[in-house]
Amino acid sequence: MNRLRRPPVQAAVVAILGGLAVFSISHLVFPYYTSNHDEAVYLQQAAMLLDGQLFLNPPVEGVFRPWFFVESERGLYSKYTPITAAMFAVGKLLGGYRVALALTATGVLAGTYHTVREAFDARTGVVASCLLLVSPLFLVDASVFLSYVPTTFWNLAFAASYLHSDRTGSYRTATLSGVCVGVAFFTRPYTAVLFAAPFVCHALWSLRTVRRPVVGRIGLTALFGLLGVATTLGYNALVTGDPLVFPYQAFAPEDGLGFGHRAILGYEQNFTPALSVAANGELLWKLATQWVVAGPLGTLAALLGVATVARRASGYDSRQLALAGVFLSVSLGNLYFWGTLNMLGSLADPTDGLVAFLGPYYHVDLLVPTVAFGAVGLLSAASGIRTAVETRVSTANARPAIVAVTLLCAAAFGSATVAAAAEPLQDNYEVTQQYELAYEPFEDRDLGNSAVFLPTPYGDWLNHPFQPLRNDPGFDGDTVYAMGDRQFAVVESYPDRRYYRYAYRGEWIPYLGQPVEPTLQRVRLASGESVRTDVSATVPESATGVTLRLTNGESNAYATTDGTEPLDLQLITNGNRTRLTGDSITDPVTVSTPANGTVTLVAFVDFGHGSGVKYRVELPVDSTPSGVRALTPRLEVCWSERRCGGQAAYIPGTHRYGIEMNATVAGQA
Repeated sequence: MNRLRRPPVQAAVVAILGGLAVFSISHLVFPYYTSNHDEAVYLQQAAMLLDGQLFLNPPVEGVFRPWFFVESERGLYSKYTPITAAMFAVGKLLGGYRVALALTATGVLAGTYHTVREAFDARTGVVASCLLLVSPLFLVDASVFLSYVPTTFWNLAFAASYLHSDRTGSYRTATLSGVCVGVAFFTRPYTAVLFAAPFVCHALWSLRTVRRPVVGRIGLTALFGLLGVATTLGYNALVTGDPLVFPYQAFAPEDGLGFGHRAILGYEQNFTPALSVAANGELLWKLATQWVVAGPLGTLAALLGVATVARRASGYDSRQLALAGVFLSVSLGNLYFWGTLNMLGSLADPTDGLVAFLGPYYHVDLLVPTVAFGAVGLLSAASGIRTAVETRVSTANARPAIVAVTLLCAAAFGSATVAAAAEPLQDNYEVTQQYELAYEPFEDRDLGNSAVFLPTPYGDWLNHPFQPLRNDPGFDGDTVYAMGDRQFAVVESYPDRRYYRYAYRGEWIPYLGQPVEPTLQRVRLASGESVRTDVSATVPESATGVTLRLTNGESNAYATTDGTEPLDLQLITNGNRTRLTGDSITDPVTVSTPANGTVTLVAFVDFGHGSGVKYRVELPVDSTPSGVRALTPRLEVCWSERRCGGQAAYIPGTHRYGIEMNATVAGQA
């Protein structure tokens, strides 16, 4: 028990508990990751590093490109630098990617203790690490596969070693601080610069005496820090061909620092200083009231800590000023970055944007001075309360009174802490519940030796939004995932696999609590001189008639049936024409067969008075030297035209009026 009274042991316990907490939250709250689809980018990159790859070379062009990957002559590469992915890869080697989250969280908590211990004292360092552990922004962002907390890990390693070197004159920790700030720069260059800026100012101030040991120590830090910068530029040259062009710039040249016109993937904004001030003001307010420990109480504790340090008779400590400077450098520096606006979505809607689920993650480094000065404030308040009680209460009653007041304050602060942390975790868990429904077809199902065609609700990308459905770097895993375009090219590359098509009903907006109804449709390949597609569907009794339209995307042909008899239709497709036949169709309905495309049959079931439902059958076809080939068509039941063509999949047993559909393909000689 005596050992537990030692601050280093206490800090170690806090760090280990924090790692376990993050590991648990990652599994329980984020099993399918978050609504920020960048997680899949880092995990894809981590898998590549484990295979010794910096570039992806898919077997089919245009259908295997992951989200946020850049096309180049050497292959596809991530827009992000590889340090964060390398950290996750280490976790995989140790048992799983989520192990890396636990280790990183443990390191951040330990780094907080050592940094605050160097700036103040060991007891303050322990309290600061406790405050960080229960800060909502830390708990959430440390539990997901993004780069913000990993960068904080390196920033804190730099700060702790720099301050230790400054206190002891150690050349070894001076070297370590340079290595750490260099790695931080490689991880997130601008983030590292903002965090390091106050310490650089401290170093320059220390050089005013031009003492040889100080010059040597700071020189080592600068040297190894610049080696990190050189490594970053070398990596740029390797992947982009230009040391001064970062991968994110190669992906979107106008997605960078500064004001004016900014754009990424068709989204553009005139980023003005006024807009920046409004966005960052809102983010800082959210941080101060929702995302730091105990919400506004934690912010008040930090303000009390700043005031306590400012009024101490010994005057200002330059090391503490450097730590406090992070408040200014991170807050002011982010004014110059338009990403702070994008994470908010609409400024008029407080629930919009990623900040509602992940907090102001570009400002995550502000947690470091917040918990440091928050610890000072809490210890100062505790000391003040003790003094006040001892001066106003008799000696016999002082101890019980102090215990009672302490418990009361702890209960208030603890309640605020739990409430602040519980809200974002609950919000994210509600998103996870929607993901559970969406990915249910993949659970407990043997998809070995298969290829799955995925929809593209957000554009021509994999893992945007379907993050768990990732390919191995060699595109040779048990399950291969491809976009729905160029399906026959995928079939040719994987001729001996089983094929599936993932589809769903509803709009993909899990972050609004709206689930989708998913299906994993078996897809078969048929080929021959012609292919016959049999389509059957029930027609509700309330229908007054059915209008059929056959289209190849350029031309249309129509037919009409009467009554409510079930539809029993056939599509006969050869290399030239596709013909629609059926018992209720008297005149031939034909369109030309595209060389490689889709023939679509739309049956409008009319209920009268302008209302009805569409049955949609999309048949992928491809001409071959010996005839034609086709894949099992995609089936939809469209009650809304807005969702028809991607968000209206036919799900057996879930439709109004007992609607049932089926389609099969077979080759004919």
